[in-house]
Amino acid sequence: MFDPYEILETQRMFSQEHLDVRTITMGIDLHDCASDSSKTACQRIYDKITRQAEHLVSTGEAISREYGIPIINKRISVTPIAAVAAAANDTTDYTSYAIAMDRAAKTVGVNYIGGFSALIQKGMTRGEQNLLKSIPEALNSSERVCASLNLGTTRSGINMDGVRETGLIIKDLAARSADQQGFACAKLVVFANAPDDNPFMAGAFTGPGEGECTLNIGVSGPGVVLAALKQAGDCSVDQLAELIKETAFKVTRAGQLVGSEAARRLGVPLGILDLSLAPTPAVGDSIARILEAMGLETCGAWGTTCALAMLNDAVKKGGIMASSRVGGLSGAFIPVSEDEGMIHAVEVGALSLEKLEAMTCVCSVGIDMVAIPGDTPASTISGIIADELAVGVYNNKTTAVRIIPVPGAVVGDKVSYGGLWGDAPIMQVNPNDCSVFINRGGHIPAPIHSLKS
Repeated sequence: MFDPYEILETQRMFSQEHLDVRTITMGIDLHDCASDSSKTACQRIYDKITRQAEHLVSTGEAISREYGIPIINKRISVTPIAAVAAAANDTTDYTSYAIAMDRAAKTVGVNYIGGFSALIQKGMTRGEQNLLKSIPEALNSSERVCASLNLGTTRSGINMDGVRETGLIIKDLAARSADQQGFACAKLVVFANAPDDNPFMAGAFTGPGEGECTLNIGVSGPGVVLAALKQAGDCSVDQLAELIKETAFKVTRAGQLVGSEAARRLGVPLGILDLSLAPTPAVGDSIARILEAMGLETCGAWGTTCALAMLNDAVKKGGIMASSRVGGLSGAFIPVSEDEGMIHAVEVGALSLEKLEAMTCVCSVGIDMVAIPGDTPASTISGIIADELAVGVYNNKTTAVRIIPVPGAVVGDKVSYGGLWGDAPIMQVNPNDCSVFINRGGHIPAPIHSLKS
């Protein structure tokens, strides 16, 4: 039996502290959709997605009603399209695949579909080269499709040719979506050590080791952690860590309940629970405010990286205690535009790109949803990506970049994307040139500690 206090506490977390299941994401393998005809392959992709995910949205809505648990997004991730489209010999433009994915997503009613992706950490096949060239048109021709590139791993090193090309792709994406303040760039994320089972967009895809169809859950509860810390009073940091662990345990158990029930109703295996503290622009749902509740005047002050490291570690420890299925990214996200506390820290001059890079050494993703001046050179964007990938590759962790060079914008401006995407202050970029280094291309070898077997 549950204690009445526990029931009331859980109800309060949902009603007052922004606890939610951020996403249920169905992963669908598309290898059997490949064909030497792109038209045939696209039809197979549409048919399989709409068949497998036919009841995904209605199931999520039913569980939300019955259990009183908000399920914010219903999403789909698929096999990296570069691997599926490579069989076609009648086109080098993969935009038609993105359109097929988009059409399927709209038919079944999901918010987003991820997997217009390529895993190119060591080199590029013909199909992967075609996908890279297709990204700008594909993301601008579709509404719900998200793309990702894995450009580095600890086992393989960093593909600097891919890094150089990605800077150019991001500039092209921004220019094509200038009437939307470069928003198409928000649907592309560049990874090091991308997990195969990540349910969060824009980086979700169904990796090589995944099954035919699985259900991955993304749980988020920064508001719950913040509320607990505000009630902690005067205590030591180890006591704060214990409190965060206990809170993460409760949040994960809620995700386990939803995931298990959704998987049972849909008749697919439950994959992982991603316990990532993913903020929203809503007041009280901020990672930055959690760090400040620990005792920092403003996120970005000295001590921020240390506080974030403790938060990330405690969240993972609490989640592991609550479920044997914790996976994906799991930890704390620090997307600037999606976190009202991060936005405030940028606006008062406490948070810079360089400090964000330091913070990503100890958190779950990287330089995420950052808006920069529109005239930032492609080589500088590639340099930002290269630095962030190096953090991931040499520290054996996942890192990523989602960056938006907003056409016509300068430092001090602010752009609004609405909803969970939030408002993005334009951040200062170091103006010193790195183009000679970036244009060398090639491949950075894997670090020495990758030689484990």
